[in-house]
Amino acid sequence: MSETSRSTRDDLRADCARCFGLCCVAPAFAASADFAVDKPAGRPCTHLRADNRCGIHAELRARGFPGCTVFDCFGAGQQVAQVTFGGRDWRAAPETATLMFDTFAVMRPLHELLWYLTEALALDPPAALRGELERARAETERVTAGSPEELLAVDVGAYRDRVNPLLSRAGDAARSRGGRPGADHRGAHLFGADLRRADLRRANLRGALLIGADLRGADLHLADLTGADLRGADLRGADLSRALFVHQSQLDAARGDARTALPARLRRPPHWTSLPLVPARRRPRRPR
Repeated sequence: MSETSRSTRDDLRADCARCFGLCCVAPAFAASADFAVDKPAGRPCTHLRADNRCGIHAELRARGFPGCTVFDCFGAGQQVAQVTFGGRDWRAAPETATLMFDTFAVMRPLHELLWYLTEALALDPPAALRGELERARAETERVTAGSPEELLAVDVGAYRDRVNPLLSRAGDAARSRGGRPGADHRGAHLFGADLRRADLRRANLRGALLIGADLRGADLHLADLTGADLRGADLRGADLSRALFVHQSQLDAARGDARTALPARLRRPPHWTSLPLVPARRRPRRPR
């Protein structure tokens, strides 16, 4: 990792103590399975306290707010609060509140890209690709250090489209190292799919919709999980210890147990501990 880079994994982890509850104010959300109520953009959640902490943080799932538990700003909150706006709370500077919220909406996806670029560099890509990734990360860092006006001028979609091919190449290189790449399930619709004990080693699961999929006992060694939707997926007994580009919010959205093997840098979500340790049933053998 470049010595001049500020994009370490710690920098790209949310630090709520240095933020002003921006994720509880800036985004809108609609009453659904993820949120118990409607909330328009720019209006504080009714559970946001004056100290910028959530008043029901320990009960979010039980109170109907599981969507809050899986949100990750990748450190964008403290960047906007402490750097872009110099530590000014939106409550104390209401004239700049809307500008702060709009800036956060741009900063968050840029910080997500920084997280992916940092992870890609940790995969020890080939020299030429490493150079491209380092330049992309340096450029993204420069953009995130801009003024609110400069940030709001960024076309986030176009910027993401420029960076994503590099990340895809980094994932492909890692999946190919030492063996042939696995199955290509990029963007596949695998809602509720029965993938018990599936061999997904080196698979491409970028953007795959795995909502409610049964992945008990699946082997995800070197599988690329960039942007995979794991909401409600059953990961009990699955091996994600060397899965690529898996981040904490994906695990928080899924289900798992003590047997789920995770990368060392990620934590086992607290709600997993209440799930019964039911062994995955073996698939019946098909007659040949």
